[in-house]
Amino acid sequence: MSDPQPPRGDAPGTDHDADVAIEEPGALAPGAAPSPVTTATPATPAGEVEPPSRWHTMLRQISTGNAIISVLSVVLALLVGAIMIAFTDERVQAASGYFFARPGDTFVAIWESVSGAYSALFQGSVYNFRRDTFAAGIRPLTETLTFATPLIAGGLGVGLAFRVGMFNIGGRGQMLIAASVAGWIGFAVDLPMGLHMLVALVGGLLGGALWAGIAGLLKARTGAHEVIVTIMLNYVAFYLVSWMLRTPGLLQAPGSSNPKTPAMKETAIFPLLLGQQYNLHFGFILVIAATILVWWILSRSSLGFKFRAVGENPNAARVAGINVSSMYVYAMLIAGALLGLAGVSQVLGTVTTGFTAGIDAGIGFDAITVALLGRSTPWGIFIAGILFGAFKAGGFSMQAAEGVPVEIVLVVQSLIVLFIAAPPLVRTIFRLPDPKAGPKRPRPIVTKEVDAK
Repeated sequence: MSDPQPPRGDAPGTDHDADVAIEEPGALAPGAAPSPVTTATPATPAGEVEPPSRWHTMLRQISTGNAIISVLSVVLALLVGAIMIAFTDERVQAASGYFFARPGDTFVAIWESVSGAYSALFQGSVYNFRRDTFAAGIRPLTETLTFATPLIAGGLGVGLAFRVGMFNIGGRGQMLIAASVAGWIGFAVDLPMGLHMLVALVGGLLGGALWAGIAGLLKARTGAHEVIVTIMLNYVAFYLVSWMLRTPGLLQAPGSSNPKTPAMKETAIFPLLLGQQYNLHFGFILVIAATILVWWILSRSSLGFKFRAVGENPNAARVAGINVSSMYVYAMLIAGALLGLAGVSQVLGTVTTGFTAGIDAGIGFDAITVALLGRSTPWGIFIAGILFGAFKAGGFSMQAAEGVPVEIVLVVQSLIVLFIAAPPLVRTIFRLPDPKAGPKRPRPIVTKEVDAK
């Protein structure tokens, strides 16, 4: 029997250049004429593959973006916090003792403990429904914004340094120096109202900027790592301020042996925004202005372009003609001024009766968490600062109303940082696509033609 021959184009509508012929010897009797049998639809050229829809593209961008990781990190941290609240609740422990006899009691106790704790957190940070008037019910929100004011300012300082490729963890020292300068001007200098506040504010900003500028200058001139330098400067600032608080004639209140300053003069204190019944002060307006300023610097100015270029690749920026050493100094000066604003808002707005060496209240380190949650973007930091201010304001209410340890709030904050630092873990838990893997393009359909013999 002769070798089977492929069809010679006598079948209309077939394209044998792109078809695949499959031989099946012995399928027909000898001498039978081969007849082509098409088993698939005509081929679709690769160039005519329909692209993904706009909705599909938008959803993919949302699911692979940094913002969704931050939001899901907060959700995961709250879930873990709920588990800890349930385990530490005495009612849950008592109901779990007879779980197999009446399992419903355990689940009811878990729901009551978790919902009660988070309800108290909400009422202590946003709105208290138990108050008689709206003015009284909205007071927790003003407390949240008051707590958030130094956190936002500090987060902006840390986040700006992040964008330049520097890890500024000297927030505590910069806040202490700024608070000391602004506080001394606030209680020791006599100036007219308005001018006194402005001079104290500027003095505090300059104090924080110069203290942070030391780390920037050392990095620019000697290559000293800013992490080590800023850690050491934290200790230097703390012990320096502690010494001044114990030395009469410097920061210590006259006639007192306590390491505390006198009260700030009325002419230097930030005015209250909503009256005497609320603690929200002018510092919140300043941090809104600082957020807008940092956004403009990073997004709309040539200096911000240089900052971002140095943060992405300092060697390439140097080749492009950017003075990398100067960028380090400028970035630390601005970052120190922003953290200085956090210190000034503490002594001129929140604690006006005199301060001690603990005036920073851990804000310098909390600012790192805020900057990480906000992804070092100005408005992201602003929202993250309000969130952490809500945790601070609502944590005390949660402890007082439900007996939940306030340390659980600290655990939730720490878990947020943990999940943010591990984006692959969050994507795995929620089955999010990997942003490094591009969208899958559908492959063209290849037509196969079977030749029966």
